[in-house]
Amino acid sequence: MDIKRITSGLLGFPLVLIILLIGNKYIVDIALAIIALLAMNEYFNAVQKVSNPVRWVGYLSCFSIALIHLVPAEALTMVVTLSVPTILLILFAQVIATEMRTTFKDIAYTFLGIFYVVFFMIFVALIDGMQNGKILIWYAIIAAWGTDIFAYFIGKHFGKHKFSKVSPKKSIEGCIAGTVGAILLMLLYTYVANTFWGMNYSYGFIAMISVILSLIGQIGDFAASSIKRYVDIKDFSNLIPGHGGMLDRIDSLIFLAPFAYAFFTLL
Repeated sequence: MDIKRITSGLLGFPLVLIILLIGNKYIVDIALAIIALLAMNEYFNAVQKVSNPVRWVGYLSCFSIALIHLVPAEALTMVVTLSVPTILLILFAQVIATEMRTTFKDIAYTFLGIFYVVFFMIFVALIDGMQNGKILIWYAIIAAWGTDIFAYFIGKHFGKHKFSKVSPKKSIEGCIAGTVGAILLMLLYTYVANTFWGMNYSYGFIAMISVILSLIGQIGDFAASSIKRYVDIKDFSNLIPGHGGMLDRIDSLIFLAPFAYAFFTLL
């Protein structure tokens, strides 16, 4: 049993709980911006082995998360949409300004990191800012971390069939257990929400999105693993004992967040 992993989880969870339950959407946005900044720095440190990322653009983009709910609701879609070509415009301007000392490969890795960390993280903030967002955000967290917990413990003790060379320690048994565990936890959470908080969420709909979000989250985990394998590192950092870095901890959550936001608009 990994004592460091369990201890870090037990210490970290109350902090997440306090921020999400007590903090208003602006406090949550600031917290998410800080998390994105830590994750972005880890990503840049990783790809530094194969490129020279434009760090200042990546770091500056992280702070945009803290401002997301200061943008008028009617203009938010336009601002988020235009942010993508704007960032690309700035990166190519960097190539021109540096007389190509900043290369196409450098800005490609930078753009991928911004899209991967910041753009996906924005949807976590958007979920929290939705009507009943304080309830809905936990569906995304349960889908990601519930899958991870069940996959880890079942895979570690019963996993015999390896799933992919991308992440050799993950097993088919663990992946299946992760999805089943996420479904059970999300249905249990739905019972609590419907019974005690006056919600009327469909168990069938929740079961359906549980499967989809759990699978997407696992792909997100493999996506992070593929980056680490490419640059030959085990973890993005050692920030969280037993878990690795911040990006190791949120890789599945940020990957499923845009899809969770889309599903929650239908609830």
